[in-house]
Amino acid sequence: MSTEFKDHFSTVSARYADFRPHYPAELFDYLATLAPANSTVWDCASGNGQATQALAKKFGKVIGTDASKQQIESAPRIQNAEFRVAPAEESGLGDESVDLITVAQALHWFDLKRFFAEANRVLRPRGVLAAWAYGINEVEGDEVNRIVREFYSNVVGPYWPPERKLVEEGYRSIQFPFTEVSVPNFRMEAEWSLDQLLGYFSTWSATQRYIKSRGEDPIVELRKQLMPLWDRQDRKITWPLALRVVRK
Repeated sequence: MSTEFKDHFSTVSARYADFRPHYPAELFDYLATLAPANSTVWDCASGNGQATQALAKKFGKVIGTDASKQQIESAPRIQNAEFRVAPAEESGLGDESVDLITVAQALHWFDLKRFFAEANRVLRPRGVLAAWAYGINEVEGDEVNRIVREFYSNVVGPYWPPERKLVEEGYRSIQFPFTEVSVPNFRMEAEWSLDQLLGYFSTWSATQRYIKSRGEDPIVELRKQLMPLWDRQDRKITWPLALRVVRK
C-alpha cells in the first residue's frame, strides 16, 4: 500500500460528522472486556471522534489521532480524551504506552506493514488491536434497496478507491500480526429519513471522486429516483459490521 496519506474526507468533514452511522453500544461493551477500565486507548484514524467518544465512557484515557487536520478540528471536546494530528504509521506515542488500539472504518487506508510495526511498538505486552468496518447498507423496501445497490455498484462504483475491496471482504484478506481473538457478531442499525440517507451517500469517497471527475453531483438524480418511493418518514437501514481483534 502507498505511504502517501489518501485524504478522501477532509472536504466533507462537517457532513461526515453529521451523516455517518453510529457504531452499536454492544461493540464498545465488548471492547471494554478486552482491557482494564483504567487503560490508555489509541483510537487511530479517529476522524471526527465518533468512536473516541464511546471509548472515553469505557476507559481511563483515549488518544484520538488522524492525519486530517480538518477531521481533528471537527472532533468534540471530551474530558478524558485528547486529539492529535498524526498519521497511523507515525503516531508519536511512546513505546509500550497503550493497552488497546482501535481502528474504526479506516484500516484499509493504511500502509499496513508500517502501521502494524507501529502497533507493535506502542502496545504494551498483552495489548489488543481491534479494527472494524461496515459494508454496503441494506435499506428497508426491495425497490428502494435495488436502486441504492445500483447507485453503489454502477453509478459511483467505478469511482471507489481500490482499498474499498478490503472493506467488502470484511478485512478477512488482511494478515494481522499477533494472536487472533474470536469475536461476537455485530451489526449497525438506524432509522433514517431520505435526507439522512442521501447525506450519508454524499460522504462516500466514491461520490466525492465522481463529482470531482464529472463536475456533477450524482445524489441529485438518486433523489429523483427515490423520492416517489419514499412513502414514510423513516426507513430502517442496516450495515454488516466486520470486526478483527488480535492480542500481542
